[in-house]
Amino acid sequence: MKKLVIAIDGPAASGKSTTAKLVAKRLGYNYIDTGAMYRAMTLKVLEEKIPIDDEERISRLAENTRIEIKHENDHLKVFLDNKDVTGDIRLPEVTNASSAVSSYAKVRELMVREQQRMGMNGGVVVEGRDIGTVVFPNADLKIFMIASPEVRAERRRKELSEKGVIISIDQLVREINERDRKDSQRNLSPLKRADDAVILDTSNMTIDEQVNFILDKVKDIIKKNEGKS
Repeated sequence: MKKLVIAIDGPAASGKSTTAKLVAKRLGYNYIDTGAMYRAMTLKVLEEKIPIDDEERISRLAENTRIEIKHENDHLKVFLDNKDVTGDIRLPEVTNASSAVSSYAKVRELMVREQQRMGMNGGVVVEGRDIGTVVFPNADLKIFMIASPEVRAERRRKELSEKGVIISIDQLVREINERDRKDSQRNLSPLKRADDAVILDTSNMTIDEQVNFILDKVKDIIKKNEGKS
């Protein structure tokens, strides 16, 4: 049976990561968090103290940076130049700078090439920006997840509090709205739903409901493919 490419896109903190991980686990597929790759690149930019608006230096840095996604004991780990940065890439300063860094053409070119290599044989759930429009335009299933800014802010607050970072909901709502504005208006790979993507509004859905919604779509595709063979 052909293994599928499942593309999950949507704005920041819409629940993509949690849902994509569980879908991948249920299907026995690999999970690829493309946003984590851009966050790792952003972390290196900050560590090197390069201004985030210096596209030329950041582009050169990207050409000499190694980012790997590994699965260890059911956990996804992100390595930056052979160093485990899984926790560091979720810090607020990385979140706030990642939209700018990920908008640069050379950075995206290098990341997209690696993402396509990782998913070329199917059997992957790929989550992140422009997955259904740029990285895998021919994905078997495209899901575009959305949720209200308030719901997304609360999810982000819980995630940060587990790491000991305390931040107000109001501030997170402002940051999310600003991130949406930047992501939607940037010239290269803006936040955009693929024409053939299925919209999934997760505002009032449990994680299980989100996962089952996607798995039902996968079953439909598999059934349709079997009918053709």
